[in-house]
Amino acid sequence: MAYEVAAPKYVRLAQTLQRRIEDGTYPPGTRVPSENQLVQSFGMSRPTVVRALELLKRDGWLESRQGYGTMVRGRPEVVEQKDQRGREALERDESQASGRLVQVERVPVPARVASALGLPKRAEVLMRRFLVEEGGEPVELVSSYFPAGMAEGTDLGVPEPLNGGMREHLEARKKVRFDHVTERVSARLPEDDEAAHLALPDGLPVLSVLVVACDASGRALQVSDVLLPADRQELEDTYRLN
Repeated sequence: MAYEVAAPKYVRLAQTLQRRIEDGTYPPGTRVPSENQLVQSFGMSRPTVVRALELLKRDGWLESRQGYGTMVRGRPEVVEQKDQRGREALERDESQASGRLVQVERVPVPARVASALGLPKRAEVLMRRFLVEEGGEPVELVSSYFPAGMAEGTDLGVPEPLNGGMREHLEARKKVRFDHVTERVSARLPEDDEAAHLALPDGLPVLSVLVVACDASGRALQVSDVLLPADRQELEDTYRLN
């Protein structure tokens, strides 16, 4: 059964405000509408508006200034960084990449992925896991998750390396269009199978770069969890795909 669940209201509002910052509706240095104005304009509750603003502050789009209210900072500098692991995860040609496909199966959606995809906690998703290697050594583990409805009618469930990137494949087969990516970075201990793939000693944490790829409406099309040894550079990017 495929689930079609919209992103939370506060996420959709944050995405709308972000687009208005990018298109110049809210220029850098100006004040965004007040909470009351946003409540009235979008017909959303105050807690929803507050959560949306806090999300944009956290990601560097807005800042609070005492006596001035919430101000636009503009496009965060990290958005311009060239090291975009999200793009690599979406566009990697498995048939040509250095590494190997280690797992393709339907699994219960992890909690962190369920939230990003807007799925119920007990939903099942297709997971496609690729181990990136350099000189024969594992350096990165990429687990990509797809809602059941997104995987239907594609070759994503075939346990063989995919020719071309997942973005290219989905856009061709499902007639969707990827628009932007958000990367959320955190540190955690790996699951036993993740540690085994990366040949990590017990107790060594990993950096998790959760790559959420969306269409123009903000709907998440896929989520990739990129795992790196914890001493790698931390990144948090949001950028356009076209």
